[in-house]
Amino acid sequence: MVNNFIVYLFISRHISYTRLIWGCLQVQLGVICSISIWTFSEAKLQATQAHQTWKSLSGFTEGATKVNPAPTPILMAAPENFNPDLQIPPVIPKPPQNSSPPTTSTKPKTPDAVLESIDTDYRYDTDNFGQTNFFFEPTAQFRLRNGNKIFFKTGFNFFEQPGVESITNFPLQVGWQGKIGKATLQTAAGVDIFNRLPTAINLNAKVEVPIVPPRVSSSGHLLSAVVLSGNLEQGAYKSNARTLENQITAWRFGPDLYWQIDRKTSLFSSLRLGSYNDGNFEVQSFNRLERKFGQFSLAANLFTWSFDRNLERTSGYFSPQDFLVYNAEVGWEGDIVNFLRCRFAANLGQQRLNGKFDNANTYQTRCTVKFSPDVEADFGYTFSNVRNQETGGSTYGGNSLAGQLRVKF
Repeated sequence: MVNNFIVYLFISRHISYTRLIWGCLQVQLGVICSISIWTFSEAKLQATQAHQTWKSLSGFTEGATKVNPAPTPILMAAPENFNPDLQIPPVIPKPPQNSSPPTTSTKPKTPDAVLESIDTDYRYDTDNFGQTNFFFEPTAQFRLRNGNKIFFKTGFNFFEQPGVESITNFPLQVGWQGKIGKATLQTAAGVDIFNRLPTAINLNAKVEVPIVPPRVSSSGHLLSAVVLSGNLEQGAYKSNARTLENQITAWRFGPDLYWQIDRKTSLFSSLRLGSYNDGNFEVQSFNRLERKFGQFSLAANLFTWSFDRNLERTSGYFSPQDFLVYNAEVGWEGDIVNFLRCRFAANLGQQRLNGKFDNANTYQTRCTVKFSPDVEADFGYTFSNVRNQETGGSTYGGNSLAGQLRVKF
């Protein structure tokens, strides 16, 4: 019911494309529909109360933001890294519990794979230059008997831009997560099916290693940790319709460092090198230092991005040779009522594009609604004037509605 409402809310603006979307769904999404039906039927047969998901960790620390533990492709506009949801803290071990002697169990044998959850991500991006990107991607997570996890992701994406025929995309991806010694390995591979473009292959991988093992208090608060991860991603660059029409793909790789300095202070640092099939090369870095004060938080963000060549006019994607954004952020997060938790944040700073400075402001709201112990949803809105395209002397403004529906079994 919630998913149907979300789809209606975001696609109703583009009702003129209904016949196109329906036709593509009938022809190209038979496999997707089959997977979805099988997934929901298996949920009824093998439902469990497990809580870990590919797209959402369990509570990190008191008042901390939700994060994505699986390899999350960053082929979207990089200035959105100012969203604290994109931080990647380590998986926190549970506090020690009193052990009890083993007991003889008469329960039936554990199945080879059990459906744990279905997470549905959605995002609707628009700007004042007529560009629209819409993403709707459900992911089913299964836990194997040995504790590893597998994931199946599908969905529907839509890209619209002035002067370009709209493009629809149907992603299909399979992922795996497991541990090798102290390292956590996550991999995924799949295909992107387009309504009028050739099918594109995508893959991503991530290895996460604790340099300083997480130290957790008896109440479950993270006290200290240092985690280093390596990331590799390849796929279609889903920046906008023109970039997809030009069939731009990219390889991106680089490390992430997360340091929990103390219970209330953390540092996140990320470096990405990118190689594009049009011959372009990028260097991208992001750093965030955050300090919590009860329900309030203060943070400093620094983002840099540079390309060998500016190919926006030919390839379609924002490729500045000199782009810098720095700002300060103040935020508040807390419970509005017992089933509703919200976070509000404002970033104020400066952005430099090709040597020229301008204000850089971002305003964010995100709320989590808990419908039941097993069903909850995130709803968020962001407005930002941080550029993700060349606009000349015109002011840029981007709006984003995003969230996630999580169902546990």
